[in-house]
Amino acid sequence: MVVGMPVNMAGSSGYLEMHPERKISMFQNPYILGTTFAAGIGGLLFGYDTGVISGALLYIKEDFDMVKKSNFIQELIVGMALLGAIFGAAIGGVINDALGRKIATITADINFIAGSLIMAAAPNPYVIIAGRLLVGFGVGMASVTAPVYIAEASPTEIRGGLVSANNLMITGGQFLSFVVNYGLTRVPGTWRWMLGIASTPAVVQLILMTILPESPRWLYMKSRKEEATRVLSKIYESPRLEDEIQLLEDSLEKERKSMTKVQYSDVFKQKEIRMAFICGAGLQAFQQFAGISIVMYYSPTIIQMAGFKSNQAALFLSLIVSGMNAAGSVLGIYLIDQLGRKKLALGSLAGVIGALIVLSVSCYIIGHGNTNKLYGGLAVFGLALYIAFFAPGMGPVPWTVNSEIYPEEYRGMCGGMSATVNWICSVIMSTSFLSVVDAIGLGQSFMVLLGVSIVALGFIIFYMPETKGLTFEEVNLLWKERAHGKNYNKESHAEEASE
Repeated sequence: MVVGMPVNMAGSSGYLEMHPERKISMFQNPYILGTTFAAGIGGLLFGYDTGVISGALLYIKEDFDMVKKSNFIQELIVGMALLGAIFGAAIGGVINDALGRKIATITADINFIAGSLIMAAAPNPYVIIAGRLLVGFGVGMASVTAPVYIAEASPTEIRGGLVSANNLMITGGQFLSFVVNYGLTRVPGTWRWMLGIASTPAVVQLILMTILPESPRWLYMKSRKEEATRVLSKIYESPRLEDEIQLLEDSLEKERKSMTKVQYSDVFKQKEIRMAFICGAGLQAFQQFAGISIVMYYSPTIIQMAGFKSNQAALFLSLIVSGMNAAGSVLGIYLIDQLGRKKLALGSLAGVIGALIVLSVSCYIIGHGNTNKLYGGLAVFGLALYIAFFAPGMGPVPWTVNSEIYPEEYRGMCGGMSATVNWICSVIMSTSFLSVVDAIGLGQSFMVLLGVSIVALGFIIFYMPETKGLTFEEVNLLWKERAHGKNYNKESHAEEASE
């Protein structure tokens, strides 16, 4: 518990200890599961569109000689979706706050559909690049919106697991993309089918989101209290429903009293928000600089560099790696609310560091002329080990923490800014990887990732707080106490009393 926080606050650990019968389990409420699934389709699209290009690129190179001859064009095809995601995440944050989570999701779906169809019909690589940009807008918006929508419609005690379910949809989408890639290896127009299929789940989500309600916290913030109460009544039963409504009323009323017009500059001027943003953006940056984009986008290419030359063999082995990614995400849903965000991230990074040692050594030996299949197999094992440790922890933790650590009025803005950091870092990694490998070698490239992962471990140990089991209000108080001292809550209550 956070010092000074009333123990009987609705949703808090103290409240649920006093009223264990009001606790909600993961599979108890069909409405919560339905909204999580519908919002999570954005995660599925996010995963599919970021993963499918790894296999499609192998066949795009066969159809267009200019792509085959240019690492730059290959990196551009991969990276253009990520560039679009940067702008999509930034714009998505604004749309989330101004128009709501529902409109932001629908806007993302329209971009997914348009971009997928453009790529499927592309007559040249430049049209593929344009389609990837549109899909990237959708990916960026989905990456901001889905975790926030799910978190704001989730009871505190299962919020981490439900937000992690969105990460499962992301990794499930990536796994689906590898299944589709492998399944279409002998179909005419291979890469066109790979890239065009993404429009189907986007249409499904578009239909579902026209039926589902808006986030109750956003509705309450916009003074649409009757609508918010109707949504909350589908999540909670009486008497907890009344307690949750009162908590929401009290917290938003307090925020309104202290709230000025929200501006981007506030994120850096107000110490507690700045500290929260550094934590959120730092986690997003380290997620990417630890190398996940490289492993997901280039795993078939890496496997071919390790000695498995055929497209089919590379895609099949990549499918195994991606399957472990999805399986690890299932484990993460359980562990994130059992171990907590911080312990899970630390364990995940420790395993990633071990896997990068295996990759660095095996790829370094291969790069120096040793063609023994043993080292190629060791490299594939290193990739699988990397994913096995990354997926349950460093996959979901940055997104879960970013959906929890910001005040209501800054949640969309800071979430968008943090996701933008993620995508900028992803662009840097994915558009430079092949060039860096050409310059210093594959093994040495993994050594760089190893060094960054060690730094990330220190960041989490010394800076990241644990948010497991805390309400949004308790998390806000945690940052205020970090920024202004442990006596902040007592002083603020004294000021309220004097007023």
